Amino acid sequence: MIVVLDASVILKWLLEDPEREPDTDRATDLVERVVRGDLEIRQPPHWLAEVAAVLARLSPRTARDDVAALSALELPIRGDPAVYDRATRLAIDTGQHIFDTLYHAVAIEESEAMFITADKRYLIKARPVGRIMALSDWNGHG
Repeated sequence: MIVVLDASVILKWLLEDPEREPDTDRATDLVERVVRGDLEIRQPPHWLAEVAAVLARLSPRTARDDVAALSALELPIRGDPAVYDRATRLAIDTGQHIFDTLYHAVAIEESEAMFITADKRYLIKARPVGRIMALSDWNGHG
């Protein structure tokens, strides 16, 4: 299985705080499976910048080390014209920000991929499009 994890999922892994952030255990499971090679991953080009922006604000003491560790993972990126076209159409159709739709577009354009998000607002708008799953629905098997 190929997964696309948005910033909301990756941040839960880095900012593990089950009392403040639900489903940190599910986020940790997903990212650890990616790191071990049990799951394949594809990400849009902006994923690290989006995560870094939030880390700089929410976790300034660890942000630089966290960004360096994420960068070292060298996660595969998909940012071809088909992804941008799909993301633009999704943004227009759902009224959502292109930075959110880029994750979803990667999952749609990548064979057998699933976009996993903790962003409930986006999930509600985009669920009818398919290829999207709530982090809270992750059970370790997709």
